[in-house]
Parts: sequence; structure tokens; C-alpha cells
Amino acid sequence: DFVNGAQIVVDQFLVSGLSKWAQTSRLTLLLPHGYEGNGPEHSSARLERFLQLAAQENIRIANPSTSAQYFHLLRRQALDPNARPLIVMTPKGLLRLREAAGQLEQLSDGRFELVLDDDVDHAQVRTLVFSSGKVYYDIAGHAERANRPDLAIARIEQLYPFPLEAAASLVASYPALEEVVWAQEEPQNMGAWRAIRHRLEEATAGRVPLRYVGRPWRASPSEGYPTAHLQEQERIVRDVLAQA
Repeated sequence: DFVNGAQIVVDQFLVSGLSKWAQTSRLTLLLPHGYEGNGPEHSSARLERFLQLAAQENIRIANPSTSAQYFHLLRRQALDPNARPLIVMTPKGLLRLREAAGQLEQLSDGRFELVLDDDVDHAQVRTLVFSSGKVYYDIAGHAERANRPDLAIARIEQLYPFPLEAAASLVASYPALEEVVWAQEEPQNMGAWRAIRHRLEEATAGRVPLRYVGRPWRASPSEGYPTAHLQEQERIVRDVLAQA
């Protein structure tokens, strides 16, 4: 939760060692990151800081949304011949969420998927929502989700290096698309939005407008009171699912 206490080590050695000394590693940081109403210091691993420090493929940053994805991510980290540090956002809530559990065949087969598509009829979809991590389940599991058969929710599992080709291919697979939405729990000046917005615009290729949904710009990562947190989470999900 308090990785900012290690910021000097992260800045001087972890993210710039390859450029400065041609030295890198497979060091993997598991950082709790999910807005669950426990206060600002227990919500944010400062994802935006790692994305700001990411360049020249110096690190990898992922936000896996299932146990199978997490398994294959760690397996890839161990086997990839190009060693790089790995930053993993690990929301505590997903540890006990049934929907995030993987099946045995998902562990024995397959691989880490950079982007996960929705299981919907692509021909009907007018709104494509991109999200990452825990917030996907808040949106997909909301009662109003059933009222939007024209909406699909995709997950970007790796945030850096950004999977531009996979995201663009997914957008292109929706022929009737009218809008792309980026949904996040973090304030607009935090989280992934500012670092990947231009990538999302590239993925849409100007075909449809791109809209942001999340918390507004703030000085603190999240609310200090559980009731205020729940109200804000509900607002974000309803904004995503609202009819255009």
C-alpha cells in the first residue's frame, strides 16, 4: 500500500537501471490497488507513477483481473528471455471474488492475454467500455448492466507496454460502434487515463469519440469515509451504463 516510501529505490535503480548501467532484473512487485472503501492510503499503489516512469520497455505493468491471468502473467515473467521488472496491481477484493476465480483448464492451457473481450454479440454493440482490474466487476455485476445489451466491457490486462495492436483489433471487431469509454476508479489525474489516452485514441483511429468516466481531478486518491466511497463507486458505474 505504501510503495511511495520506496520511491527513491524505484526511481534510481528499478526503472532506470537498464538505461544507465544496462542492468535489469525480473523483480516482481505485487502492489495492492483497488478502491474498496478502506481510505486513501489503502487504495492506491500509485499506478500513475509507474506509468509515468515507463519508457523504452524498461518495465512491465499489469492489472490482471482473473486468477488464471495472474498465473500466466507470473509464468511469462519467469520464462520470457527478455528480463524486465514487473509491476502488478493486486486488488485485495479479487482474492475472495468468485467471478475472478479461474478454472483448472484455464491454468493448464492458454496464456496471458493482453486484452480480454466481452462475450456479447458484436453486431449489437454501440458502446465499448475499456477498463482494467477490479472496476470491471463493479460494472459487469451492476443491476443496470442487463439493460444495456448494446454495451460491451473489455479489459486491458497489460498497461505497459500498451497492447495497441490488440486494442485496435478489438475496436475494429465492433462494426456498429458509436462510442468508446475508458472507465477507472481513480481520479482523472491518477490511474492509467493520462498515460494511455493517446494509445486509446490510436486504437479508435478517430472512428468514434472517446469518453472518460471516473473520479474527477483530486489531491487525494480516494474518499476517507466508506459511505462516500460507495456513493462515488455507484456514480462511476451508473455513468458508464447510462444511455447516451
